[in-house]
Amino acid sequence: MTLISGRGLQLRFGAIPALADVDVDLWPGEVLAIVGESGSGKTTLLNVLSGRLTPDAGQVLYTDPEGLAHDVHAMPAPALRTLHRSDWGFVHQDPRQSLRMNVSAGGNVGERLMARGARHYDNIRAQAIDWLGQVEIDADRVDDLPRTFSGGMLQRLQIARTLVTHPRLVFMDEPTGGLDVSVQARLLDLIRTLVARLGIAAVLVTHDIAVARLLAHRIAVMQRGRIVETGLTDQVLDDPQHAYTQLLVSSVLQA
Repeated sequence: MTLISGRGLQLRFGAIPALADVDVDLWPGEVLAIVGESGSGKTTLLNVLSGRLTPDAGQVLYTDPEGLAHDVHAMPAPALRTLHRSDWGFVHQDPRQSLRMNVSAGGNVGERLMARGARHYDNIRAQAIDWLGQVEIDADRVDDLPRTFSGGMLQRLQIARTLVTHPRLVFMDEPTGGLDVSVQARLLDLIRTLVARLGIAAVLVTHDIAVARLLAHRIAVMQRGRIVETGLTDQVLDDPQHAYTQLLVSSVLQA
């Protein structure tokens, strides 16, 4: 049973077809990478799957832990917000989009626990400190404000905030974009370890083929609002069938 499925997804921005009859599936515990150049529609697809954008046509179905399917875009807004605080998580390219910069690092992590109903201060603080450790942030930074953190630390803090409630599904939008190469490598290794250990399913948007190869079980290649090729990551990248995928892969090899 799929965890989330999109069928016949269409969306236009004026005359531009951002999504053109897209079908996509994600299975429990799977990491799916959506790759393509800028303007290919990959971030639009991520936002439609997560309910942040409503398609002009098509349907997104999410299967809850009880096996019941829900039409994401037919859900009342409060129910969708609850889903994002519980079963789902979102990791932005810019962590400032989800972090509260005037709240302590521990407070940022603890807020998500409180949104799930946690009320015991000592337990919340202990879990926050534990998760800061899991993302390689020293416990003595628990009361520091995020604005004192480096870019890599901010991204790791966002990951701790997102994963502290053990979501079933995480949407990741270019999670290593804009970071130095050495910081990217450390962060990618951290994401891969945590996602595998927790058995989290993820939809990962990236323009970086190397990131997709490292993190994803399957890959979907997008061009001009369409998925032109999909399959197991190594199969697609080692033996690309579509001319556009071949171009993407060859450009990486030549770089």
